[in-house]
Amino acid sequence: MYWQKTLKEEINLRSVGLHSGRKVGMTIRPAEADTGIVFIRKDVPTDNRIAADIQNVSDTTLATTLGLNGTRVHTVEHLLSAFRGLGVDNAVVEVDTFEVPIMDGSSQPFVSILKKVGLKTLRKPRRYLRVKKTVSVSEGESMASLEPASDFRITYKIDFPHPAVGTQTYHMVFSPDAYDKEISSARTFGFLRDVEYLQAKGLALGGSLQNAVVLDDEKVINKEGLRSPDEFVKHKILDAIGDLYLIGMPIIGHFTAYKSGHKLNTQLLKTLLAREDCWEVVSHPHPSARAGAREEGVPDLQAATATT
Repeated sequence: MYWQKTLKEEINLRSVGLHSGRKVGMTIRPAEADTGIVFIRKDVPTDNRIAADIQNVSDTTLATTLGLNGTRVHTVEHLLSAFRGLGVDNAVVEVDTFEVPIMDGSSQPFVSILKKVGLKTLRKPRRYLRVKKTVSVSEGESMASLEPASDFRITYKIDFPHPAVGTQTYHMVFSPDAYDKEISSARTFGFLRDVEYLQAKGLALGGSLQNAVVLDDEKVINKEGLRSPDEFVKHKILDAIGDLYLIGMPIIGHFTAYKSGHKLNTQLLKTLLAREDCWEVVSHPHPSARAGAREEGVPDLQAATATT
């Protein structure tokens, strides 16, 4: 887990875009070490590259949007969540329009195809951002914080005045296996009255029961029901994992949130980065671990650091 990774093979897919309601073509290509995650708008002739960087977040209404030099890519959080979930450090994502396809409203389709093509280990140590002091942000009743921890863990609480949702709390210690089994299948959700309003305004035209959990005033209206009783809070965690990956590397710390969302998640990252005494970049997630720790198929960290 301590070495940078990319895809073994190129991925090509097409699926509906949440906003446009039209098919989106997307290609995910392997990338060299230290590339990070980069989005490219193939339909834009110039200034079409946007790094997945917190400084490039241009909007957090309904989803997380990246923007640079007038070019935007919408709804990046589910794909970024899948990258973080499986440990993809470097990839180039090409889309032929202004958004990432919504798939089934979760990150599971991305996780499945990434697992199918497999990951390639690169001969460059991964960097981690370790939280040294607690940082928090709030807005009204909502709050989000990052505090020191020996690993990456998440505690999330939601509270919706709806009989099918109510108050839900979920805690997880992050690992690729836990992400795959517990989080990746959780779908985005919304209320029927809001979906109808947005679509009347020409927004969320691709939203449907095939890519979201939809609730009326009393119940979930999807015939198949929920994938888990706590699917709502799990999807908020899925979103947060994608948003937090915009810091450009895995985080070592405890993320705690109450009624948070894309806006507060990204505000937390900006606040953290502005307080340089609250974090540091390290090349090993566990500072107490011995320097000679090895990962199968690659040289030890100490040797690799000395030669790169």
